[in-house]
Amino acid sequence: MQTVTNRVLRHFVVSGLIVAFGLSVVSSNAFAARKSAAMAIDAQTGRILYSHNIDKPHAPASLTKVMTIYMLFEFLQAGRLDLSSQLRVTQHAANQQPSKLGLKVGQTIRVEDAIKALIVKSANDVAVTVAENIAGTEWKFAKLMTWKARQLGMNNTRFMNASGLPNKKQITTARDMITLSQRIQKDFPQYYPFFATRTYKHKKRVYKSYNRIPARMKGVDGIKTGYTRASGYNLTSSIWSGRKHVVAVVLGGKTSRRRDAFMVRILKKSLRKASNGARKKHVIIARRARKAPKAVALHKKQKPIVVAKAPLQQRKAPQMLGVGVPDPSTHKGPYHIQIGAFGNKEDAQKMLYSIGSKASTILKGHESLTMLVPNNTVYRARFTGFSKQDAQQTCRQLKRKAIDCLAVPAQ
Repeated sequence: MQTVTNRVLRHFVVSGLIVAFGLSVVSSNAFAARKSAAMAIDAQTGRILYSHNIDKPHAPASLTKVMTIYMLFEFLQAGRLDLSSQLRVTQHAANQQPSKLGLKVGQTIRVEDAIKALIVKSANDVAVTVAENIAGTEWKFAKLMTWKARQLGMNNTRFMNASGLPNKKQITTARDMITLSQRIQKDFPQYYPFFATRTYKHKKRVYKSYNRIPARMKGVDGIKTGYTRASGYNLTSSIWSGRKHVVAVVLGGKTSRRRDAFMVRILKKSLRKASNGARKKHVIIARRARKAPKAVALHKKQKPIVVAKAPLQQRKAPQMLGVGVPDPSTHKGPYHIQIGAFGNKEDAQKMLYSIGSKASTILKGHESLTMLVPNNTVYRARFTGFSKQDAQQTCRQLKRKAIDCLAVPAQ
């Protein structure tokens, strides 16, 4: 009798353990599913071909470096740097945690080498070196990155550093990473091919790319991997197949192998559904925020300087008139509409001219100006002379024309 009883007890104990284990596995898998996110789009039409948790906050890890490279590409395009320019390494940069090249304090690295090291090696010391040479400090650079993210329509992304090393406040979404992946291709076609780099040699050592998708699928031209314990395994990819173009992102993979396998499946399935026409105008699918995102404050205590004002109806991009005191005529109302922030004043003025021409009826009677924040590299492109209510209403009208903007006080 005792034997039978023990057997019964053992049966229930074992069964209970099996059930408990099964529940833990289900729970773990459910948690993994909640943590992960993925998205694929037809880059030519903007149609979403696959989606899972696409607006759920997620740690970007080294996908952060895509924005770091975007900022560097802007400086190259504006002529403020060239591929042979030397970037100097500080103590802060040299102290970064791996993955890194092991740069020494006072050493320099060429811009072209920096780009390749960021893409292939995902070097954290190089990311900080880029940040400090552009903005002075990594923190200022992170603010610029967030500002640029808002300008691109990445309304659910915030950057706290240039590398992607763990920071609980640094977040993004699958949708925003798709947007960034598209924009870096569209805005810098002359530099984007760097993302196809498979190897990088530094001194006597050759580094191989962490991104294995280009070797697994013909037509993949990038773009970036990322991993931290908090984020899991992240990956963005872009593929051309004939006239089809798909961009995809996977966030939170449990292993790099599973992430890669999932990415390949998404790309294959999405290509079957993608449009097969002539290459069309690049479509950005960033979702606009219900409310205008708050501008990132740069040197809040310092007053911006008006660099130049420019009439709306000019056929050519306006020329700089020099730094000076704001013209009172540009402040007829206490609010401005800001349409972007740029690392180069000419780019800011070109954007003002472009928007002024595109929305001349909406902006009729309002002058444009370019504002520089002292001790910074940011030029704010704005239209002036609004009341608060008029600025908000005009901004809504501009957004209906797919023009991102912010209603901000004149100061």
